[in-house]
Amino acid sequence: MSTAHINANKGDIAKVVLMPGDPLRAKFIAETFLKDVKQVNDVRNMFAYTGTYNGKEVSVMGSGMGQPSIGIYSYELYTQYDVEAIIRIGSAGSYVESAKLYDVVIADSAYSESSFAKVAFNMDEDVLLPSSKLNDKLKASAEKLGVDMHEERVHSSDVFYRDSGVTWQQIVEDHKVACVEMESFALFANAQKLGKQAACLLTISDSFVTEEVTTSEERQNSFTAMMKVALDTATTF
Repeated sequence: MSTAHINANKGDIAKVVLMPGDPLRAKFIAETFLKDVKQVNDVRNMFAYTGTYNGKEVSVMGSGMGQPSIGIYSYELYTQYDVEAIIRIGSAGSYVESAKLYDVVIADSAYSESSFAKVAFNMDEDVLLPSSKLNDKLKASAEKLGVDMHEERVHSSDVFYRDSGVTWQQIVEDHKVACVEMESFALFANAQKLGKQAACLLTISDSFVTEEVTTSEERQNSFTAMMKVALDTATTF
């Protein structure tokens, strides 16, 4: 079987999928951490791989940038490939001084101005939650591996460039968010609608407060703490 966006066969994708935004980061994770790796999707170069980690089958697939993109891929993984849990592993811009470059954030909720959930499922909420069961597993894995994590509300923005007169400081004040990314709200909406599990781990790649930034190569290759926590959690299924 295949969809318009995924050419994997039924059974090629594991029950748990790690989803970085960048397909090259998916390739890096598969080649670095997984054994017996098989590439299972190459449509639009949105690479997906399945292999084993500590003897358990796990898949990793790029989601692309933004809520429409992760919305398509996660929906098809949940509905067409029997995926039970998706862990987004992405980068984020810090809105607060306490979340520094390379710190790991686990989303306890996602605020968004996006119309994604309303248009797709008639959901009126502007804050959506991850799966508490999956978050608990991630926190247990982080503790086991000695990885410190900030548990925060994240801002899922539909835009990267903003000139609306609303500042990021106002967003922080009004919605109590600690960092910004572009995908988790849509992932949480799909999971909630379909009765599946979803979570979001983020590594701080830049700071609005200090104006520090990382390079694309650093983001691809250096976010290993977050990756290891997600992979360890995948083995618990």
